[in-house]
Amino acid sequence: MRIVIITQNEPFLLKDNLEYLFNILPKKFLVVGCIVSDVSPFGKKESFFQKAFKTLNIFGLKFFIFYSIKFIFSKIMKESVKSLLRRKKIKEITLNNSINSNTSLNKIKTLNPDLLVSILGNQIFKKPLLNIAKFGCINLHTALLPKYRGLMPTFWVMKNKESFTGVSVFFVDEGIDSGEIIIQRKVLIGDKTQLQLIKLTKRIGMELICEAIKKIEKGDLKLIPNPDNQKTYFSFPKQTDVKEFLKQGNKFF
Repeated sequence: MRIVIITQNEPFLLKDNLEYLFNILPKKFLVVGCIVSDVSPFGKKESFFQKAFKTLNIFGLKFFIFYSIKFIFSKIMKESVKSLLRRKKIKEITLNNSINSNTSLNKIKTLNPDLLVSILGNQIFKKPLLNIAKFGCINLHTALLPKYRGLMPTFWVMKNKESFTGVSVFFVDEGIDSGEIIIQRKVLIGDKTQLQLIKLTKRIGMELICEAIKKIEKGDLKLIPNPDNQKTYFSFPKQTDVKEFLKQGNKFF
């Protein structure tokens, strides 16, 4: 099976998680390319300084300093996603237009993928893209769908005092986190910080992606419904949400 991964250049955890996925994926599943978009944590394209100012304004100085140090460390000391792809001899695909544009679609088609795998994909995928690969496109979401569709689910489950969250891998359709679910796993939140919860759910996510790919190849699919009438959806938090999150005793790190 020929796989193309669609992701964004997240500087903190993505490289280690992708490497873990590459290591656990059976060799018969060949990752033939990886689309790496610019990072967009707020769900839309913004300049580096816009992202930095918004992070400071919403999450506060302590959060901003912590992640600024991690960002600088990752740039200086850690291997980048792009360097990992070179080391693994996986072709990096650069798109200069929307992923749904004809130019981008033609680039992806040259790789003849059987399956697209979205990890931190930051655009809504349209039908022409979803139809490129024989088995379609799957996506990772770190929540128990249909609840907590949207952005930053680890923040919202903690703010809303949930006891459990989870990880879902699902077939992508033209909606937001709305496709049928291939596999899910429930995760106890406990006294974890948000960073600990992110790390845990992302690592579990790589394992579930691997399992989902095996199921797709075997045709061993018992899809779980993802009904809109049971969904909850959350966008990016506001400053008031962050204050309430911290007031409850939650910690970011």
